[in-house]
Amino acid sequence: MAQVEKLYPEDFPPLLQHIPDPPSHLFLRGCLPPKGTKYLTVVGSRRMSQYGKDACEHLISGLADYPIAIVSGLAIGLDTVAHRAALRHGLRTIALPGSGINDNVLYPHSNRPLAKEILAAGGALMSEFDPGQRTMIHFFPQRNRIMAGMSDAVLIVEAGVQSGTLITARLASDYGRDLLIVPHQIFSEGGTGGHIFMRLGAAPVRSASDILETLGIVEEKSIETLHLTKEEEAVLALLDEPQPRDEIIRALGMPTAEVTVLLAQMELRGLVGESLGQVRKLL
Repeated sequence: MAQVEKLYPEDFPPLLQHIPDPPSHLFLRGCLPPKGTKYLTVVGSRRMSQYGKDACEHLISGLADYPIAIVSGLAIGLDTVAHRAALRHGLRTIALPGSGINDNVLYPHSNRPLAKEILAAGGALMSEFDPGQRTMIHFFPQRNRIMAGMSDAVLIVEAGVQSGTLITARLASDYGRDLLIVPHQIFSEGGTGGHIFMRLGAAPVRSASDILETLGIVEEKSIETLHLTKEEEAVLALLDEPQPRDEIIRALGMPTAEVTVLLAQMELRGLVGESLGQVRKLL
């Protein structure tokens, strides 16, 4: 069993030191990420949909090779998917169970093998509860404030109106953390809670690029690996300096509707951006 270390505020992840109700101490097994790592808390429903699972795996896969640690609660459902996706793509992951962190009390029991995988991969288990403390229902809101407080941003993948995930979302908002939401269909129960926060200013996320931008990480792109079409190459060749859309249409000699669709697709791929009537290259 990995040794348990007791942390005091000066050893906490930096942002956790500045919430209104920080823990007096934390118990740690494993290793916290190196200085400069961004912490992303990923939370969602225990009764996840296939869409939620796929979205979570897709977004985390796009964060590989960046200095990001995935924080979640070791729970069944989306938490498990988030931890496993992080492990699969070589990201550090930190689990905060609603219990102590000794093997014999880790909650839920079914995720004790996952906890061992997290430790073996250089991640961490962390809790403010005594290492041998078994879970109690009121521990989860306490745990959620730590996940929200230590993170640079919180990503809600799925949450119904009554979901405990919304506690984490509310705390993230109270603490001034960036709150990110995976959009859902309007008829999807799993999207209801997230859509509530979207109305209050939470940012929708469609790609890992949206997360990287929120975290202030510059995404490394190489033209050689982007598999550009001839039309995309032609647009980028015109954009050594920002150009008005009309000038691009004139230079390409293509119908206006086709260029409009082309530029929209390139903007979605993060190749170009448009503001104040000027299209500019983002590479």
